[in-house]
Amino acid sequence: MNTAEFRKRGKEMVDYVADYIEGIHKRQVYPDVEPGYLRPLIPDSAPQEPETFEDIIKDVEKIIMPGVTHWHSPYFFAYFPTASSYPAMLADMLSGAIGCIGFSWVASPACTELETVMLDWLGKMINLPEAFLAGKDGEGGGVIQGSASEATLVTLLAARTKVIRQLQAKSPGLTEAAIMDKLVAYASDQMVATLGTTSCCSFDNLLELGPICNKENIWMHIDAAYAGSAFICPEFRPLLNGVEFADSYNFNPHKWLLVNFDCSAMWVKKRADLIGAFKLDPVYLQHHNQESGLVTDYRHWQIPLGRRFRSLKMWFVFRMYGVKKLQEYIRKHVKLSHEFESLVQKDPRFEVCAEVVLGLVCFRIKGSNELNEALLEKINKTKKIHLVPCHLRDKYVLRFAICSRTVESVHIQEAWQHITELATELLKKEKEKKTSQ
Repeated sequence: MNTAEFRKRGKEMVDYVADYIEGIHKRQVYPDVEPGYLRPLIPDSAPQEPETFEDIIKDVEKIIMPGVTHWHSPYFFAYFPTASSYPAMLADMLSGAIGCIGFSWVASPACTELETVMLDWLGKMINLPEAFLAGKDGEGGGVIQGSASEATLVTLLAARTKVIRQLQAKSPGLTEAAIMDKLVAYASDQMVATLGTTSCCSFDNLLELGPICNKENIWMHIDAAYAGSAFICPEFRPLLNGVEFADSYNFNPHKWLLVNFDCSAMWVKKRADLIGAFKLDPVYLQHHNQESGLVTDYRHWQIPLGRRFRSLKMWFVFRMYGVKKLQEYIRKHVKLSHEFESLVQKDPRFEVCAEVVLGLVCFRIKGSNELNEALLEKINKTKKIHLVPCHLRDKYVLRFAICSRTVESVHIQEAWQHITELATELLKKEKEKKTSQ
């Protein structure tokens, strides 16, 4: 493909993507395929001769789209949102074109420096304490990780390394193996100090946990993967109170802040703690600016060596939406979740199972776990909307998450009508079954 054809096909792809997004509500949200569906539809090996772009696009519709779960459909209410916006898509195109591997400042200075500044921008948007920001001469700073799981692992490893070195400094005779045998990590059944748990969007009390961790010299990491985006709104920022006690904090703009996957924002108060755990400095990666004090080499902040130019997505989105429009987006989703909550509460057959704080409603039919499992099975087999469950203590619960950028009140109303119709059918059969017994 030469430049002329790239220009032509690029415009066609933009049109295809725009048509897909505009028409996504017409597509069945959950696919009608069985495991192994794809292999018989494509050749056993790669073609020896080039194929045409037209044929590939035809096969996208014929082979790929039938097996896609449409996460950005306004009828997708499963898991948590995954962010999508046109500015982020455009930035991803540019990132792909630049194609740098930003493991060090010298590998692409703009890639490194824009990331540092964007994490400061975002930190200020959620009113993070100054200690977490890089600024011009701060000791902290932010970095983009691939996921919240990755951020949690990175901070866990950094905390472990820090403790080992502290203990060895006090007792030089201690081996690393002897120390490792006695190290303890504290966690709840939701993993770490969590703001907005996956199951029901519950919040740990940082103002209780934080002082204990500080007193006992325990590294505290806070995971707000989903909920963190909401903290750009002043009315939700109090949920983050207590972050000042933490050593590290992360959330995923790629969930709810219109920055496409992957983009998990992580901050530390002492970046030296991360660098101390992950520093990798072979001679071929060294450069003459690395000791200047103005340079960040992000390979020392993460597990992988290579990294993409992900901060471009943040820069595009933050500039083209502005903080106010992003706040409006969050508030709209929260409003829709409360609309769904009110619909559930008006039907005496159902119950809401956890406080609705942001964009997640946990609900169920009043009855057995088996009854609720049967309802979810009917919902997902019908494939008009898509939900997933969770367990809250001993109860099987259905999760209704507001996800799509394009979701509106009408979709919430349609979803609830669909759920209640299926519930009526199910309860009727249950009654008939009991009567016959």
